[in-house]
Amino acid sequence: MDEVLYGPMQLLVIVFDNPNFHGQIRRELDSVMNKGMVRLIDLLFIWKDEAGNIKSLETTQLDEEEKMRFGAVVGGLIGYGAGGEEGARGGTEAGLLAAAQENYGITEEDILEITEAIPEGTAAAILIIEHLWAKKPKTGNQRCRGRDGLPGYAHTRAAHCSWGRTDRSC
Repeated sequence: MDEVLYGPMQLLVIVFDNPNFHGQIRRELDSVMNKGMVRLIDLLFIWKDEAGNIKSLETTQLDEEEKMRFGAVVGGLIGYGAGGEEGARGGTEAGLLAAAQENYGITEEDILEITEAIPEGTAAAILIIEHLWAKKPKTGNQRCRGRDGLPGYAHTRAAHCSWGRTDRSC
């Protein structure tokens, strides 16, 4: 059996009512990334000052090749959810196109929607993380015919469908 391509992915949204950052969040995130526990797929920080002016910062741990591959997988997951195996194929193509346009995670539309939703004088962090620590147990679970059961995590079966894999049932 092949190794699991990706660990479970999670979307986190954190709102800060009185943003006063001194690097503590970055240090904690660096700590878990350096230990190989998580990989940062996409991180977007948005600050809205009292006058409604917006500042943002976006970063990722993905290189260019990984961005393309990840865009295809995300597109496949979305397509799978919308239309099963056929939807996964169409979603994969759309995901590749989005990644080529630098939209492999959080899109411009997402940013606009978030900036409109947060009040003045606040900030928000939107993270897409991959739980690397869970890849090895996940491979073992598959060998024992286990399956994903955590709500809020992307189901990796759809990722295999989006890559046209036939060695796993879709």
